Amino acid sequence: MHVTRGFTGRPRVPDAGLPPGQYDAGDDWPVLSAEVTPDLAPADWTFRVDGLVEEPRTWNWTQAHELPASAYEGDIHCVTSWSKFGVRFGGVSLDAFLDVVRPHVSATHVVAYSHTGYTTNLPLSDVTGGRAWIAWEYDGNPLPAEHGGPARLLVPHLYFWKSAKWIAGLRLLDHDEPGFWEQNGYHARGNPWEEQRYTGD
Repeated sequence: MHVTRGFTGRPRVPDAGLPPGQYDAGDDWPVLSAEVTPDLAPADWTFRVDGLVEEPRTWNWTQAHELPASAYEGDIHCVTSWSKFGVRFGGVSLDAFLDVVRPHVSATHVVAYSHTGYTTNLPLSDVTGGRAWIAWEYDGNPLPAEHGGPARLLVPHLYFWKSAKWIAGLRLLDHDEPGFWEQNGYHARGNPWEEQRYTGD
């Protein structure tokens, strides 16, 4: 397993504007990954949504960009204790993809998976209702590969390991199915404000 700089975190500094145990990373954006950064060009990128849906679908780069553009401006929080304020991501709301595939009423959870094989699990309610994006821009520029480009899942209200880099797809399920870090001791949901870092938190 390849672990890049940042997993050791920094000393925690109390701040009323931060979730518990976080520090303000300022202009820094630590590069964190459990895998080697892939060489994935936009022309080779695809995104699929399947499982408990009426119409499974795969989008290529061009097709995904034909969906209505959407943006997120706000904060992000990493389980390794850094937070960034006022970030700007551009892409498409995950709701736009789900509107096409039409989830079954029995669907309650998703497994997000990357082109590298990484997985993470989320309640369906955490990626619908304008709470999640497929993002390919950061601060008006193409999302850098080390931060998940050409495209990543963005679920900013949860710890950032839930925002899978190099996103390849979502599988909708009627049950929770732990992903990579969840199988290795991380919390099933990962709410920063409740400090849900590890199993049992």
